Amino acid sequence: MLIVGIAGGTGSGKTTVVKKVMEVFPNDEVIVIPQDSYYKDNSAITLEERQKINFDHPDSVEWRLLIDHLKHLKKGIPVEMPVYSYLTCLRAKETINIKPARVVLVEGILILTDPDLRNILDIKVYVDADADDRLGRVINRDIIERGRSVLMVLERYHDTVKPSHLQFIEPSKRYADIIIPRGGENQVGIEVLISIIEKHLLKTKS
Repeated sequence: MLIVGIAGGTGSGKTTVVKKVMEVFPNDEVIVIPQDSYYKDNSAITLEERQKINFDHPDSVEWRLLIDHLKHLKKGIPVEMPVYSYLTCLRAKETINIKPARVVLVEGILILTDPDLRNILDIKVYVDADADDRLGRVINRDIIERGRSVLMVLERYHDTVKPSHLQFIEPSKRYADIIIPRGGENQVGIEVLISIIEKHLLKTKS
C-alpha cells in the first residue's frame, strides 16, 4: 500500500489536488483519509470553549488514532474513521467504514508536522499558495460550509490561522518530497504527482 501525505495551508487547494488525483485512478484503488476526521473529541468541554479551539495547532489532532488506522489499513484491516462536525466541534456517534486500498491519500494542513506520521508516509506533498489567495478561499468556505460570518472568519484568521500557519504549517514544507505551487491550478505539478503514484503502483504489481 502506498501512503501519500498531502499538506499545505488552509485554503491552499489541497482538496482540489486530491480530487484531481482521484479522478485518474479507479475508486477501489485510491481512498482519502482527511486529517479533519481525527480532530480530538471535545465533548468534555462546553460549546463556548470548543469554539475557541485552535484547529490549526498540532495538539488539536489525535495523531495516535490516525497512525494506528493507517497501520491497520496497511495490514489489510478495515478501520472505522471518525466523523467530525465543525458546527458542534464534536465527533459524531457514527463512523465511516474504510477498507484498505492500493493508495491512501492522507490530506490535511498539519500532516507533515507530526514526526511519527511522516515516518509512515511514502510520499510527502506540500500544496503551496499565496496568502491572499488562501484567505479568499477560507472566507468563502467558512461562510458557506461552516456558517460563520466574514467578521468571525477574519478574526479567526488573524488570531489563530495565520500565526499557526507561520509557526507550524509553513515550516513543515521542508519535509516535502514534492511542492505544488498555486495549488489546484497547477496542472503540471498535479500530473507529476500522478505519474509518481503510477510508477509506485507499477512497481508493486511487478
